[in-house]
Amino acid sequence: MSISALYTGTVVHTRMRPVRHRLRYRMMTLLLDLDEIPALARRLRLFSVDRFNLFGFAERDHLVPGAGSLRAQVEAALTAAGITPDGGPIRLLAMPRVLGSVFNPLSIFFCHARSGALCAVLYEVNNTFGQRHSYLIPVAGPGLPIRQECAKGFYVSPFMDMALRYRFRLIPPSERLGVAIEVRDATGPVLTAGLAARREPLTDGALLRGFLRHPLLAAQVLGAIHWEAAKLWGKGMRVRPRPPPPAEPVSIVLPGRVA
Repeated sequence: MSISALYTGTVVHTRMRPVRHRLRYRMMTLLLDLDEIPALARRLRLFSVDRFNLFGFAERDHLVPGAGSLRAQVEAALTAAGITPDGGPIRLLAMPRVLGSVFNPLSIFFCHARSGALCAVLYEVNNTFGQRHSYLIPVAGPGLPIRQECAKGFYVSPFMDMALRYRFRLIPPSERLGVAIEVRDATGPVLTAGLAARREPLTDGALLRGFLRHPLLAAQVLGAIHWEAAKLWGKGMRVRPRPPPPAEPVSIVLPGRVA
């Protein structure tokens, strides 16, 4: 049975300070077991790897293009965090390419041991300036929801300061999926964002239905980002200076260490 699946649900962003602002939109995303991707491309007529199709996947859309396979790069980050990879499943939650285009504000790699236990989560962030950075955080224990946090080290929204912290709350993919992110400063929450989604088997029929609901997925996401940015500008928000991205592509977040 394939672990890879399609998830459809709703994304909600709420900014609390210094102005109140909220947005909500429907979202389609895929959970791809890295080891299953070649077989998925052979089985599905509407999904391809590294070639044009209705839906597609390309490794260059994630982590550092040309620096090795996604599995090799994730396992190198695990090793840097003191976790010895044993060949366990690595599953990527991300939006697919749709008619050759994609933009993922956030992709999540769920890193499992061979036993099936979730040992770490890698959060990959893209901004609209063509930059990318990731945070790898070991999972502390088996309980749910998974709660993690780290310091912000990468410029994302032009209206957000850098001296912030992220708090993550995850329900890993099963029949349902939950991702909640709270962005905090020294006085409390500034913004919250969340995705709640339901699993569907990854079939050509499900992909076609997803396309009919979201025919221009990348344009929808980028359009929403820029439209909401224009509204924030109209509410008086102003752009913060953009620092250079971190020197390393992945911040390793360990207990007692600031990312």
